[in-house]
Amino acid sequence: MSEFLTSEDRRTCYCAEVSENMIGDNICVMGWVQRRRDLGSLVFIDLRDRTGIVQLAFGDKTDPEVFEKALSCRAEYVICVHGIVVKRGGAVNTNLKTGALEIDVKSIKILSAAQTPPIEINDNKKVKDETALKYRYLDLRRPELQRNIRMRHEIARVARQYYYENGFYEIETPMMIKPTPEGARDYLVPSRIHKGHFYALPQSPQIYKQLLMVAGFDRYIQIARCFRDEDLRADRQPEFTQIDLEMSFATQEDIMEMNEGFIKRVFKEVLGVDVKTPMQKLTYAESMSRYGTDKPDTRYGLEIKELTEAVSKVEFAVFSQAIANGGSVRCIVADNAAEVLTRKEIDKLTEHAKGIGAKGLAYIRWVDEAPNCSFAKFLKEGELEAIMAAAGMKKGDVMLIVADKDKVVLPTLGALRQIVAKKLDIIPKDQFNFLWITEFPFFEWNDETNHWDAMHHPFTMPLEECLPYLESDPGKVRAKCYDMVLNGTELLSGSIRITDWQLQEKMFAALGLTNEEIDRKFGFLVDAYKYGGPPHGGSGMGLDRLTMVMCGADSLRDVVAFPKVQNASELMSGCPALPDGEQVLKDLGIAVLETEE
Repeated sequence: MSEFLTSEDRRTCYCAEVSENMIGDNICVMGWVQRRRDLGSLVFIDLRDRTGIVQLAFGDKTDPEVFEKALSCRAEYVICVHGIVVKRGGAVNTNLKTGALEIDVKSIKILSAAQTPPIEINDNKKVKDETALKYRYLDLRRPELQRNIRMRHEIARVARQYYYENGFYEIETPMMIKPTPEGARDYLVPSRIHKGHFYALPQSPQIYKQLLMVAGFDRYIQIARCFRDEDLRADRQPEFTQIDLEMSFATQEDIMEMNEGFIKRVFKEVLGVDVKTPMQKLTYAESMSRYGTDKPDTRYGLEIKELTEAVSKVEFAVFSQAIANGGSVRCIVADNAAEVLTRKEIDKLTEHAKGIGAKGLAYIRWVDEAPNCSFAKFLKEGELEAIMAAAGMKKGDVMLIVADKDKVVLPTLGALRQIVAKKLDIIPKDQFNFLWITEFPFFEWNDETNHWDAMHHPFTMPLEECLPYLESDPGKVRAKCYDMVLNGTELLSGSIRITDWQLQEKMFAALGLTNEEIDRKFGFLVDAYKYGGPPHGGSGMGLDRLTMVMCGADSLRDVVAFPKVQNASELMSGCPALPDGEQVLKDLGIAVLETEE
C-alpha cells in the first residue's frame, strides 16, 4: 500500500541542492529510486529528482522498520525520506554534485511502488526510439532530457525578461483563425455551429501581429504555438514554438540588432558563452554561390569555387553543354582528403548527387604521384594543371565537380559539402557561428502550378530599387527579409512588411490572385492599412531549434516534451484517432469516407 504525505512531510530542498553547509541538518527530500545497493548490514539508495542525485544511507543504527522498507525499494519507487546530512563514510563520487555527502535516513515513506520499467532511466539509451516514445513519461526522466527541457525553460525565461525590458508587450493571438495560404498546409478545425466551415490552426501569428502594429501597440512579443501540416524531419515538428515579435517605426537593422541582443544575452546567461555582435551578413546570392545553401554552416571551409572559365575550352561534353545552356561548372576542394575519400566513397557521393538532381559527379583525386582524374581522357596537355590551379588544389586533396544550371549545381555542392565535412570530421565542436542572410528573392517559380509564389510570405516589402520589376521580371525582385543562421540551422526568419495597401494589392496580383481572391482571403488586412499603418517589421525565432542547437541535440525530439514521429502521430497517446462515436461527426457535418487501420 502506498503511504501518504502529511503536514510534517515538507520537502526542505531538492536532491542536488544538498550541500556541505547542511551537514548536521535534519532535512526532507523526495524523488525516485535510481538504484538500491544491498551490502548486507548497509543499504544505499540513490535518490533522483529533477536536479540530480543524492545518496541515502541505512546502517546498523537505522531503525529496523526503516531498514526493511529500504530493502523493499526497487528502481523508480517514489519515496519521501527524513534524515541528517553527513559526510560520506566511503569513497567520494566526483561525478555527482553531492558526491561527498549522504543522508543518514531516520524515516522513509513509500509513496508509490513501481513495476519494472520497460526502459532504463539513464543516459546510456539502448532502447529503440519507438519504445522510448511510447513510454515518453519514463524517457523524460532521463537526466539528458531533464537537462534539455530545463534549458528550454531557461531560454524562454530569458526571452521574456529581455523583451519586456526593451518595451515589448506580450499579447496572445487566436489559436483558431481563418485559413489563409501561407506556404504549408493548414491544420483545420471543423465548426459545429457553422457546418461546412473550418477554422485553421495558425502557421504563425503573422497577420494578427501586423494588425497589432496597426492598432498602435508598437512592440509585440509572444512565445507562440504554431502548426504546419508538412513532412517531418529532425529539425521540424508539426507543432512548434517560436519567439514571435513585431516592431513599429523600425528598420531592418533595428530588428536585427534587437534579436542579436537577445542571442548575446541568452547564450551568456544559459551557456556562459560570449557571442560576438554585430553578426556577419551575407546576401542570399553570396550565400548560395559560396555555400550552396541559404543556411550555411560556416564553422568549416569547403567553399564552392567557380571553374567555368578554367574549363571553358575543355572538350568534355558535360562541361561544354552546361556552359552552352547558361549553366556553370563549380567545385569544392577537400584538403588532405584523398585517404578518406576513396574511389568507393566518391561513388557513394556520386549517387547522392544524382539523388539531388545532378546528372553526375566529376572528380580529381591526388593521392599518388599523379592526380587521378575522372575525365582525364578529354583533357589536353596542361589543362588538368590549369583546372587544379584555378581551384587551389594540391597533392592529398580531392576535388568534386558538378556542371549544370546553377539551380542544380549550387544545392548539389552545398549538400556534398556537408557530407564531406562529416566524413572528414572537420566540424568544430562547441563553436557557434552566427550570420544573417539578407536580400532573398521575393518570388520563386512553382513548376507544378506554373506561376510565381512568395518565397517568404506575401506581406514582405520588396527593395525599393526592385519595384520596377514587379510585372516585367519578377525573378529580379529582392525582398527586405532576413534569416538568422547558426551552424547550418535556420533559427529566425523575418521581414519588413508592406504597409501601403495599394502596393500590397499589387503584390497579391503579381502572385496571381484575382481581386475577388484578395478580398476574400486578405480583405480585412488590406482594409486595415487604409486607416494608417505604421512602418513595421518583425521576426519569428524557433524556440525549439534554438534549444536543440544550444543543447547539442540531434533532433527536436530531444527538446520537446511530447514529440510526434515521422508520420505526425504520437506513439504514447495514440493520436491522431477517430472521434468517440458517430454522433460527434454528425454534429460537425462530417463523414469519414476512408480510414487507415
